[in-house]
Amino acid sequence: MGPSPKRFRLSVKGLVQGVGLRPNVYNLAQQHQLTGWVLNDGQGVTIEIQGRRSAEFIKALGKQPPPLARIDHIITQEIPLQQEQGFAIRSSATGAVTTRIPPDSSVCPACLEQLFDPDSRYYRYPFLNCTHCGPRYTITRSLPYDRSNTTMAGFKMCADCATEYHEPGNRRFHAQPTACPVCGPRLSMPVADILTRIHGGEILAVKGLGGFHLVCDAGNEDAVQRLRQRKHREEKPFAVMVANLNSAATLVELDDAGATVLDSPERPIVLLPKGNSVTLAASIAPGLQWLGLLLPYTPLHYLLFHEAAGRPDGTDWLQQPQALKLVMSSANPGGEPLVIDNAEARQRLGHIADTIVDHNRDILIPCDDTVMRVTDTGPGFIRRARSYVPRAVKLPHEIPPTLALGGHLKNTICVTRGDEAFVSQHIGDMDNAASLRFFEASIKRLLAILDVQPQRVAHDLHPDFHSTRHAQGLHIPAYAVQHHHAHLAAVAAEHHITDPAVGLALDGFGLGTDQTPWGGELMWYNGARCQRLGHLHHIKQPGGDIAAREPWRMAAAFLHHIGRGTEIAQRFAQQPAARQLHQLLEKNINTPEVSSCGRLFDTACGLLGVKLKVSFEGQAPMLLEGLVTQTEVMDDGWVIDNGQLDLTPLLTRLIDCPAVRGANLFHGSLIEALCEWSAQAARTQGTEIVLLSGGCFLNHVLARGVMTGLQQRGLRPYLARQTPPNDGGISLGQAWIAGLMTRADALSDNIQQAE
Repeated sequence: MGPSPKRFRLSVKGLVQGVGLRPNVYNLAQQHQLTGWVLNDGQGVTIEIQGRRSAEFIKALGKQPPPLARIDHIITQEIPLQQEQGFAIRSSATGAVTTRIPPDSSVCPACLEQLFDPDSRYYRYPFLNCTHCGPRYTITRSLPYDRSNTTMAGFKMCADCATEYHEPGNRRFHAQPTACPVCGPRLSMPVADILTRIHGGEILAVKGLGGFHLVCDAGNEDAVQRLRQRKHREEKPFAVMVANLNSAATLVELDDAGATVLDSPERPIVLLPKGNSVTLAASIAPGLQWLGLLLPYTPLHYLLFHEAAGRPDGTDWLQQPQALKLVMSSANPGGEPLVIDNAEARQRLGHIADTIVDHNRDILIPCDDTVMRVTDTGPGFIRRARSYVPRAVKLPHEIPPTLALGGHLKNTICVTRGDEAFVSQHIGDMDNAASLRFFEASIKRLLAILDVQPQRVAHDLHPDFHSTRHAQGLHIPAYAVQHHHAHLAAVAAEHHITDPAVGLALDGFGLGTDQTPWGGELMWYNGARCQRLGHLHHIKQPGGDIAAREPWRMAAAFLHHIGRGTEIAQRFAQQPAARQLHQLLEKNINTPEVSSCGRLFDTACGLLGVKLKVSFEGQAPMLLEGLVTQTEVMDDGWVIDNGQLDLTPLLTRLIDCPAVRGANLFHGSLIEALCEWSAQAARTQGTEIVLLSGGCFLNHVLARGVMTGLQQRGLRPYLARQTPPNDGGISLGQAWIAGLMTRADALSDNIQQAE
């Protein structure tokens, strides 16, 4: 006879809408000969199943989800049997939203087969997608994830699309953005014309998933130089799109780990070591040892490479190296947010692009390309955006609904719901009106789409940040969180570390609790409380913020510090301000003292002559890292005294050192000094846990060296993995701290005092 029929109600939680779960459930129910129904609701997906094989169905559901689905848990309840026939997909239910919206995903292999099949009705259609791929987050107004709640609502499906949409066995069964050449969005220009313009040396603004890209031929030096001039981007590297992994291997050193991330469905930009290719314009990434590569992720991207290859049938050509290489730069003039609107593109990009290529599917949410780096410590984010947002970061436990507003640079926001934290896409630097509008709009949209009413808001300790002022105007309890405390808390939150720990927070700047600039901090982290145990030895920063753009100034300050200030004018004779700088240092005029690790790197760069003035943030340290061949340790290169780490002996050694030797000595000695410093603190505090965060840990040599050195000392170091270690991750840390805080914590001496 077999088992008796049973009926169950299943509540499925996780990333379960917009990923083809309902069609998957339908097909599983058919396979197991069950009746019942499935629908989307505010909490995720609800299922009722009935039959003799219902237990088998439940096991299969957890083991066989669709490719983009992430099932966190399934709540199962046995309920009374009913009289019914068949299995149905019901209309979505309304109610409070606690489910997630999926990120955008690159075009899947099955859709590529149809894209290049002359007999397919989707042949060369730039907007094909299915339940396993295509736009999601950037086109969605609200949940539940239904077509009516997306920017596809205005495109009425033709008869063929409607048939596929309602056919359970079809890959487009309930695929909300589905469309075809008859009924779907249209490109403003034929693909062949786009490619002709690229080959002709034009710069194009091309509309994609999360915004416009500025596109040109990556092998055309003249085109790349014109793009730099028009975008006012002197030396900052451009990302390059290539057709496939075999094409990538002609440009970079590509190992299995790098290939896996580069070819993942998320399709991030991946920084990889340059190879020996001479097919790229020299000014793509001048002076750097790494190249940012990405693979196609929309049908339009693939069609450009297909056109360049001569329109071959099928997909075999995608396994062969292709000659076409495209600059893909975010279309955001002057550091402003990404352009997403067609009319806006003509207004803001007309002076940069020779041609605008758009389409009539609206983008609701700007979303830059994600940028990652793959090292032997694992893949890590430099910028977390498209295809990863809004994936939730699972917290150690539930906290009150919290909004965190990040910092001033590389801003992101974070919203918590239960035991999940949703970090926004990269918003950017908060130094222009357009970015401030984008910041405020992002807050409203993320809160609305998650259906969260925050009970508290977290912000940086700095009183002059726009994010701080915005938080204070929201009329809910506001919690000021010290910058480096937030850095460490972000790492603790994602790794579920609830025990006290020692932390190294190394970056350029963050206001300390003593109201002075911090940036090289050794801290005792204990959830909502944090205490400064030590810091890098102070050094003057002549000219204030300008020193971050002119590393020679930091080198000059160091010469003054060791009593060799009279050498400044001669050593930096080509710098107009060098003659007066010694006197300003002597008189302490506009020379604030800082403990910044970022400025420590700048000091080394200035002393070694690596880069005296930079054209983008982090350029000098990146060049210095690129010089490293094999790290060396200067055994007497540092002093630890009363919690302060002083690297004066090492920096003195660099003054007359060749650049490569200096880079090796600086990195090796700094790594050893940081390990000794933090290991001493860990022993004193009685912990094995060391949290590592701050933008300096984007330096692969530093991150790998400190991780390895601490592990060799029997400690357990942790780096950020789900968010960037730079300021793009501090909103997560702010949210976690504020969620843990009580009012007593906020007034605690451990929060308000530096030491």
